[in-house]
Amino acid sequence: MKQGIHPDYQKVVFQDTSTGFKFLSGSTKGSNETIEWEDGNTYPLLKVEISSDSHPFYTGKQKLTDVGGRVDKFKKKYNMK
Repeated sequence: MKQGIHPDYQKVVFQDTSTGFKFLSGSTKGSNETIEWEDGNTYPLLKVEISSDSHPFYTGKQKLTDVGGRVDKFKKKYNMK
């Protein structure tokens, strides 16, 4: 691997701004804000708008569309009964 061309990979804390949920992960993204984590170390803080804690897919609040109704509309539109 060439030296000096890759960004620094470091541990950072991601915080979901809608729920306040925080988790520690690795990233090449840096930040001017820092936070003290549970292990006593200080890490850069990256704020995100959505995470697994607030995304509808992971929380079980995702709405499914009526697929059968859409198929029936298509068949009716093109006289395919």
